[in-house]
Amino acid sequence: MYEAWRWFGPDDSVTLDHIRQTGATDIVTALHHIPIGDVWPLEEITARKKLIEGHVAGRTSLKWSVVESVPVHDDIKRGADGCDRYIASFVSTLQNLARAGIRVVCYNFMPVIDWTRTDLRFSLPSGALALRFDQDVFAAFDLFILKRKEAVQDYNKAEIGRAQDIFETMTAEDVTQLVKTIVSGLPGKMTGDYGLDDFRAALATYKTITKEALRANLLKFLDVVLPVAERLGVKLVIHPDDPPRDIFGLPRIVCTAKDLEYLFAAQPSVSNGLALCVGTFGSHPDNDLPHMAERFGNRIYFSHLRGVKKDLADPRSFTEAAHLDSDIDMIAVIEKLLQAEKVRGVEIYIRPDHGHQMLDDLEKTANPGYSAIGRLKGLAEIRGVIRTLDRGLD
Repeated sequence: MYEAWRWFGPDDSVTLDHIRQTGATDIVTALHHIPIGDVWPLEEITARKKLIEGHVAGRTSLKWSVVESVPVHDDIKRGADGCDRYIASFVSTLQNLARAGIRVVCYNFMPVIDWTRTDLRFSLPSGALALRFDQDVFAAFDLFILKRKEAVQDYNKAEIGRAQDIFETMTAEDVTQLVKTIVSGLPGKMTGDYGLDDFRAALATYKTITKEALRANLLKFLDVVLPVAERLGVKLVIHPDDPPRDIFGLPRIVCTAKDLEYLFAAQPSVSNGLALCVGTFGSHPDNDLPHMAERFGNRIYFSHLRGVKKDLADPRSFTEAAHLDSDIDMIAVIEKLLQAEKVRGVEIYIRPDHGHQMLDDLEKTANPGYSAIGRLKGLAEIRGVIRTLDRGLD
């Protein structure tokens, strides 16, 4: 496996020299400053590549191997009039990335917002901080802060009561922080920042978009993009929806193994790949991650190795766990990925994802989930598993 590390560019508090010290060899990054729907110019791609890969005397070499992510414009997801120009821009970006030698490209098809949490600094018994999604807090936001008209249909009486109890204990500062956490999005997301009114307006544009329509728009997008990706030798890998279920009345279509079976049957191109985000899929109770790693091993070109612990009272709520101490059998997942590599003869890019904020990083400002030490701990644990399993599989 190629050990990779997500880097948010020159302004990331975790520097390239820090990454070298982790032992990671490959960089996962994107040109976050380019507006969604615009073409990534070859000049900007090559400048970023030179920054990452340029020789530094006495320093270990790094390689920009994976793009995460090239954003898909919401007009494409909605199938809006004129969306073909955004598809054309996506194709041009793929062509420029291929010219620069970058051939694994991650994307997602989540409407309006990217991955969502309700707490970016949840305190663990150890004193470290984790990301958390609390279903009742989310419902309090949806019902009583966002005040989405249709929200009452999505919750039962007991859920509404718990959400109201939470909302009534919230201070103005609590409300502001929750709005910022959910609506403004997270660092690394590609959807822009919203105020509440903007967010309501964005949700309204999906009012008539069903799950079937969203899936059809994904397939239409791939009809154009995948033949180009094949010719370029690019693997286009889709990231699952996080959390993997409908939220805010928005349909989500990459949540389960059945969703993946549909996608790969409809679009069998070898360039139609999967970014196996273990933690995202693992937060859906129906997903068996070792089985999915085996079932879709021929489609997995990139994997986020993290896990979650789901609440016993409501498994829709979860806390991001230590990399080897979640609800998921991470060792079995890694074993299946190693077996897939041997069958295909192609190594998979993996990265530690969403590490806990801990030790000296508690006093530092970092992208939520992307502080250095927690991910370093996760990578060290994962590396140990890989080395041990590799010896057994030889």
